[in-house]
Amino acid sequence: MTAVINHSGHQNDLADAAIAKLKLHFGNRLTTAAAVRDQHGRDVSWHPSYPPDAVIFPETADEVSRIVATCHAFDVPVIPFGTGTSCEGHVAALMGGICVDLSRLDRILMVQPDDMTATVEAGVTRKRLNAELRDTGLFFPVDPGADASLGGMASTRASGTNAMRYGTMKDNVISLGVVLPNGDRIRTASHARKSAAGYDLTRLWVGSEGTLGIVTDVTVKLHPIPDHVVAISASFSTLEQAVGFVLVATRLTDTLARIELLDELQVEAVNSYSKLSLPVEPTLFIELHGSRGAVEAALPFIEEEAHAAGASRFDTAVSAEARAKLWQARHDIWWANLALRPGASALPTDSCVPVSRLVEAILAAKADVRDLGLLAPICGHVGDGNFHLCVLFDPADSDERQRVEVLTKRLSARAIALQGTSTGEHGIGHGKMAALVAEHGPAIRVMAAIKRAIDPHNIMNPGKIFNLAEAPPFN
Repeated sequence: MTAVINHSGHQNDLADAAIAKLKLHFGNRLTTAAAVRDQHGRDVSWHPSYPPDAVIFPETADEVSRIVATCHAFDVPVIPFGTGTSCEGHVAALMGGICVDLSRLDRILMVQPDDMTATVEAGVTRKRLNAELRDTGLFFPVDPGADASLGGMASTRASGTNAMRYGTMKDNVISLGVVLPNGDRIRTASHARKSAAGYDLTRLWVGSEGTLGIVTDVTVKLHPIPDHVVAISASFSTLEQAVGFVLVATRLTDTLARIELLDELQVEAVNSYSKLSLPVEPTLFIELHGSRGAVEAALPFIEEEAHAAGASRFDTAVSAEARAKLWQARHDIWWANLALRPGASALPTDSCVPVSRLVEAILAAKADVRDLGLLAPICGHVGDGNFHLCVLFDPADSDERQRVEVLTKRLSARAIALQGTSTGEHGIGHGKMAALVAEHGPAIRVMAAIKRAIDPHNIMNPGKIFNLAEAPPFN
């Protein structure tokens, strides 16, 4: 077995012993094949692969419990894995250990249309859930772009294009089934829409990035499919105009569901990859949801205000096909950006600020990219103050890599200075740990105290969110 970094000989022996015991139950559903381990040691970002010692494919929550209890007994790290679409090295086995691939926990356990809820196993993806819901008149709105698993989306507190209207995973998860670090199983809440009974354990585990246990099932809120939907693309001469209009639009109507920004470089990439013909100018993709009367009443006011704000072009898409083409182009931005510099690695990073500070934050980020001589198109869920840079670079070029690090540090520091956050939806992983300390300061001690209480052996996805060894305990 290939040694993994930060992995002493004693730890290797313990991992081998745990693997041997688990092999008796899981057979060929446990693998130490190098290619599979490497695949499970990396996500979509540029961070290098840190392979686990083994990958296991459980099929039930009881099997997840068995794996974690065994790893607890041998003091071996456990790294949960959904679809691998995270961006900050969440799935890297920094200290070796066993990766638990949850893709075979793929049952839709219960859909309750009257309650507008669904309970699914952790490996069910959002697209599969929505396909199941097609005939109910309901849908699950959280849409991070990738076809992520619901367990992974809960663990990273995922968000996306619809968050402005429907909220993030924090707002849409009612209850979780969780395997604790000792292998015990709990449910964080009932299926009631609200509760005042004890600590809010659901919110504790949503966003915990696998550091407090493994999510095995998720109960989520569903929402009615809107009666009428209109998509809009509006082009502006300057970023100031485009982002400035966001502040206006959010006050015009309650039918706004999505407002997405693409800077001119992002539009160029989208045009080329998705075969669109948008003006190569800062552009907003907007979508309205509501009753036909409400949407049709809001549309002329939005168009009038957009032109008053400097829009050079305002187009609507009403048919399902036209809307799908526009939003598919938005969701294909990752591939469009990679095509801008073939062979390059990509670092997708994000920050989030109060909407009133968005113009300042985006213009400063664009200036940083220019001053550092980097290639980084900008897009974002600007309706709630969240924007992304996709930095294209060569990790083997030490000078370019250093400039990328300067850029990401500036982005996080500026967001925090503007009373925002270093990440609106990508999470911390091991890529933004320093930024979290800068953002939360002494509150890191509270997080560390929770981690130590629930996971005293520090086996659950160690090395993520914060460095436990460096977080001082309470006196």
